[in-house]
Amino acid sequence: MVNKIAAGVVRFQHDVYTKRQRLFRELAFGQSPEALFITCSDSRIDPNLITQTDPGELFICRNAGNIVPPHSSHTGAMTASIEYAVGALKVPHIIICGHTHCGAMSGALHPETLDKLPHVREWLSHAKAAELIARESGEGLSEEAKLDLLTKENVLLQMAHIKTHPYVAAAVSSRRVEIHGWVYDIASGEVVAFDEARRDFIPVSEYYRDQIKCNDQQGDAPKISVV
Repeated sequence: MVNKIAAGVVRFQHDVYTKRQRLFRELAFGQSPEALFITCSDSRIDPNLITQTDPGELFICRNAGNIVPPHSSHTGAMTASIEYAVGALKVPHIIICGHTHCGAMSGALHPETLDKLPHVREWLSHAKAAELIARESGEGLSEEAKLDLLTKENVLLQMAHIKTHPYVAAAVSSRRVEIHGWVYDIASGEVVAFDEARRDFIPVSEYYRDQIKCNDQQGDAPKISVV
């Protein structure tokens, strides 16, 4: 497997880098990403592939369950990364993206399976409120439907958590930053976004219809845009 990964590096250097040297040389001197993209560490999730974005366009943070701990005096990787993205890089958008069949959310729903993974269990305590909502409002649902409900509720919970971070709170207040909640369906490729007006998740193609149409009219690359 390592040989396959190493061979991929060589192909990148010979085939990809040589064709896009100008982009990479520009990126060598700084970055100005369009969005802070927070998603799960799951190996099946590839933010740049899903959004069809180039290097330099997304500032990506990944962890089990796309968790954003509420702000505290404790300095952790997520806290520092969020602060840097919003306070230093001035990203205009924050996207929190969950996904279907998430192992972390399954663990949150069945904490008894995490007895031998104490750090994972503690980390997922940041999804506890979403888990309780899914249990109460999802009573009678199938296991899969309850997991899907938890996945969406967890995205909404983490959207609330990130607003407790000082730089985010200030940027949201001044309308410099917009927060988006997405869920990616691995099997179908569909991505849904939370619509505050409807209090529901709807297809990205519908939620951002006007922005996508504007991109198409301008002749931009066919990618999902949140700007």
